[in-house]
Amino acid sequence: MASQSTYDYQAHPATKDATWMKWLLIAFAVGFMTIMLVIPLITVFYEALKEGWEAYVIALSDPDALHAIKLTLMTTAIVLPINIIIGVALAYLITRHKFRGKFIITTLLDLPFAVSPVVAGLMFVLLFGANTLIGGFFESMGVKIIFATTGIVLATLFVTFPFIAREIIPLMQSIGDSEEEAALTLGANGWQMFWHITLPNIKWALLYGIILTNARAMGEFGAVSVVSGHIRGQTNTMPLMIEIAYNEYAFTTAFAMSSLLVLLALITLAVQNIMARKKAT
Repeated sequence: MASQSTYDYQAHPATKDATWMKWLLIAFAVGFMTIMLVIPLITVFYEALKEGWEAYVIALSDPDALHAIKLTLMTTAIVLPINIIIGVALAYLITRHKFRGKFIITTLLDLPFAVSPVVAGLMFVLLFGANTLIGGFFESMGVKIIFATTGIVLATLFVTFPFIAREIIPLMQSIGDSEEEAALTLGANGWQMFWHITLPNIKWALLYGIILTNARAMGEFGAVSVVSGHIRGQTNTMPLMIEIAYNEYAFTTAFAMSSLLVLLALITLAVQNIMARKKAT
């Protein structure tokens, strides 16, 4: 009787859906992704190349477009290493130390997720504007923050800094600190313990966080739009340049810049998938 009961359960598990349900879900998923992702991406590349390859190259070779590309890549290059240091430090602090007020730091870590990027940009304007106390001080020192590259970097840093920490913290909590304590017991100092134990354990989560940070930094619009001032050839990043070109009916330039951002995003996803496969093996 027991064997018959076991046989029936295996033949009709509770988690097994009907065949029609499986194919319905597959069709729904494929249809949704096709409409929301595939078709828009194809449309971007089609519109970018509709006037021909020469027009596409000319659009991306425009001095304002080249400066926007350069500023976007430079901002990302500055933000990434800062985020790595801050993210790893915060993750280590939260998972390896006990202190009063830890929940405050954990809560504040999620603030950029909760606050609108536009509001974040406005906060920086109110804090570092030329007519404010702090902003006026930096202006007197010859350092311009708002409507300058510095403000763009700060705004991008604000909206991206939780990504790395949030990727690392759950992993470090699940691993625990037994290996690190063993290394310290065997005579390793703090840096040796970090480089040989902690970092190898978190390397995949760290790389995922870097990829997410890179993608968000290149595509950030709201906060950067507020602090940049939209100064042509000076403070326009790629997303801002796309908006300006589209509003001025320069559709080839707008879609050419959009296709470049999409291409960078696809490269980012490809790197992430390659790393996921390496992790699996």
